[in-house]
Amino acid sequence: MDKIKLGAKKRAEMGRKTNKGRKNGEVPAVVYGKGIESQPVWVNVLEFRRLLKKHGESVVIDLVIDGKDERNVIIHEVQKDPVKNTFMHLDFYQVNMKEKIETEVEFIFIGESEAVKALGGVLVKSMDHVKVRCLPADLPSHIDVDISKITNFEDHICIKDLNISDKVELEAELETVVALVAPPRTEEELTSLEEKVEGDVTKVEGVVKEEAPAEEGKSEEKK
Repeated sequence: MDKIKLGAKKRAEMGRKTNKGRKNGEVPAVVYGKGIESQPVWVNVLEFRRLLKKHGESVVIDLVIDGKDERNVIIHEVQKDPVKNTFMHLDFYQVNMKEKIETEVEFIFIGESEAVKALGGVLVKSMDHVKVRCLPADLPSHIDVDISKITNFEDHICIKDLNISDKVELEAELETVVALVAPPRTEEELTSLEEKVEGDVTKVEGVVKEEAPAEEGKSEEKK
């Protein structure tokens, strides 16, 4: 397995003092793990973004701190600003390459379904990731889900249908559905939905109109 390297440097700044580092293109992070002392670090934002784009989040990273301290880590959590969508903080979990780990792996949906293309159906993804258990060296960066296997509305892809290495254990029932294609709604169904919405609105308006006079009557009695 080729090493995926990422540089880092030790960090002394905490709390609001980390804002200066963010403005300089760095993101605060922490490295922790079983039986080790937590180590705050800085990571270059551009380097981390390039790593995510090329390899995804489910990879073992050779994190090199101050050019000499190498740690095998996985990305445990990525915190982002909900408005700016910028990285705010990273959590790296240091792993033992000889011990199995549990983490989540993303599904990548590939191919084209005839049930969507020819029959006008709608692709339904019931899962976008799955928890796996394996040695760090066997951790897949993602799991492909080939939707071209769905040719009609009766077809579906389950966990058991995925092409997974026997070195990777999936923490999910084999019959769990990952993806299917739902048939398009008929004109009758769409009309029924519109009538239901209109009926609900009328009902709500009626309740409001009926309650107002009742409240006025009570006020007059009290007077």
